[in-house]
Amino acid sequence: MNPNPLRNSTGREVRHLCRTGAWTRPTPGAALGFVQANLVVVPQDWAFDFLLFCQRNPKPCPLLDVTDPGDPQPRQVAPGADLRTDLPKYRVYRDGQLSETRTDLCDLWRDDLVAFVIGCSFTFENALLSAGIPVRHIEEGKNVPMYRTQRLCQPAGRFSGPMVVSMRPMTPEQAIRATAICARFPRAHGTPIHLGASQTLGIADLNQPDYGDAVTIGADEIPVFWACGVTPQAVAVASKVPFLVTHEPGHMFLTDLRDSDLEGE
Repeated sequence: MNPNPLRNSTGREVRHLCRTGAWTRPTPGAALGFVQANLVVVPQDWAFDFLLFCQRNPKPCPLLDVTDPGDPQPRQVAPGADLRTDLPKYRVYRDGQLSETRTDLCDLWRDDLVAFVIGCSFTFENALLSAGIPVRHIEEGKNVPMYRTQRLCQPAGRFSGPMVVSMRPMTPEQAIRATAICARFPRAHGTPIHLGASQTLGIADLNQPDYGDAVTIGADEIPVFWACGVTPQAVAVASKVPFLVTHEPGHMFLTDLRDSDLEGE
């Protein structure tokens, strides 16, 4: 097992390391007990369409916070944080294409940008670990494997495209227990959307994730899939969004919320 060295940190401490450039790695297992989140940033004239997209697709896009135009501070989930600097890595999409990966957004930030902070499945992983359910990518010191699927999201305005899922291998008995645990966290993607045969989702090879890293799947285990907050990245490509910023998959924003703050909502 190769645990994240930041597992006992707070969300604020991880953000500081990101802001200073001291941490640019994936965040699974970091600041256990603190809510991790996805990030999507769009111009204000696209913001309503994306808000509607989140409302229609709450499984992949459970909203935690939305900033005012031009304000990089997510005041509801991490007062004092700066979404321009406080993530390990960012992706910038232009005209539906991945344009660049970078460690801050300072020179790209504009007065018309609106940021959306979206729940992440890393939130429920601490609950799974506490219940004795293995989380393979944490065990192996890897980024969670994520896959584009053939399952389409509900379109909203100019946004449409496929759902992305994250996968964790488990025994069938563990999967049943995990489903009950994750039902307590609807704002962190909630229950799995599929168990077993990956071909049903249009995933040809579990050893070739579209994002993240492949993990070991035991002979007695099945793949368990959750809706994933990387979905907006696939949707940005499909919708040819002129300008959109997200986190690098697996490189999440650490909030000041505790996992229990999302439980039961």
